[in-house]
Amino acid sequence: MSRKHVVIIGAGFGGLYAAKELADKNVDVTLVDKRNFHLFQPLLYQVATGGLSPADISSPIRSIFNKKDNIRVIWGKMESLNNKEKYVIVSGKQISYDILVLATGAHHHYFGNDSWSEIAPGLKSVEDALKIRQKIMRAFEEAEYETDQQKRCEWQRFVIVGGGPTGVELAGALAELANQTLLGDFRKIDPKETEIFLVEGLSRILTTFPESLASKAEKSLKKLGVTVKTGSMVTSIDGSNIKIKTNETTETINARTVLWAAGVQASDISKMVVEKTSAETDKAGKIIVNHDLTIPGYKDIFVIGDLAHFKLKDGSVLPGVAQVAMQQGRFVAHEILGKNNPAKPFHYLNKGNLAVIGRKSAVADIRKLRLSGWPAWFIWIFIHIAYLIEYDNKMKVMLEWAWNFFTRKRGARLITNIGE
Repeated sequence: MSRKHVVIIGAGFGGLYAAKELADKNVDVTLVDKRNFHLFQPLLYQVATGGLSPADISSPIRSIFNKKDNIRVIWGKMESLNNKEKYVIVSGKQISYDILVLATGAHHHYFGNDSWSEIAPGLKSVEDALKIRQKIMRAFEEAEYETDQQKRCEWQRFVIVGGGPTGVELAGALAELANQTLLGDFRKIDPKETEIFLVEGLSRILTTFPESLASKAEKSLKKLGVTVKTGSMVTSIDGSNIKIKTNETTETINARTVLWAAGVQASDISKMVVEKTSAETDKAGKIIVNHDLTIPGYKDIFVIGDLAHFKLKDGSVLPGVAQVAMQQGRFVAHEILGKNNPAKPFHYLNKGNLAVIGRKSAVADIRKLRLSGWPAWFIWIFIHIAYLIEYDNKMKVMLEWAWNFFTRKRGARLITNIGE
């Protein structure tokens, strides 16, 4: 009997963990990604604020599987799907499959205002992080050179849209950059005069956390000088103004730098799959899957991670976080290998939620344990180091964090494209 050929599209957390589980097993695996590296997305905000370099949180995919003979890595982009003849086209070449795993993730969602994307970049890729880092560092440089006081204030005013973990972590890191790291670097401006606004449309930040922890996180942000605006919707963004509506009141914040952390939408692969399989999607374009993570009517096509809409028994939908994708990747691998016998639906084990606010400050919701401050911060560090893929990455990040902690300096504060 010939070995099954499993094609995995996407080497994020879902695709990577599926491939790792299938390594050295009686299947042939082709792992496809448009990047040649796996990115540890939870630490992207550290790159965006100059705490880490991109290489610190990236691992070449080939090096991860260089000793796994049944794993073939292809650098390319999926361009089309033929689900009847069971093949995909990747960068112009045909790859046949017995089983297809789609794990292409999601990108920013501007809720119908795509023109905002150039003004208010999101944080999903290395390119995004470098663009944000450039905007942040450039803002301080422009403020130093600006002679008009009003414009100088606009350059030192930042607005972050979205009060989830990404927005909270960005706000905290940016506040520490202004309040500690940049002190003494400038002659005309005082970085401590920087204003940071965190805008959230719902009634509180960190809605996936218990209210008590969200409240502590908000207090920590306020101690850092961050102004938190909840129940506020963004209605307009241009180069120097952002309009926010709270209840029936609209206010304008004059700010030159706006960062987006408010929502995600399924990758473009979703439209292709829907066209070929008639699969249904939710409002964010995520593909609605069966309880075994397959597309209805197609037992040979799995969808996992941010691309999948998986509904729990209570009617809620699994969030697009790394631990969901990891567990789904392992589950799909076990399905392919026949380990889930008798067949049973995917069961998500919530290991907890973590969000860091700044130096020595974080919140942790782990099973029945709810922590904040120093203890949560230590847990956050341990878990993020543990899940970095390669050993040298772990060592580099540990050394970088230790250096940053004791010196309060961030060494990766580079403006990489002066032309923008």
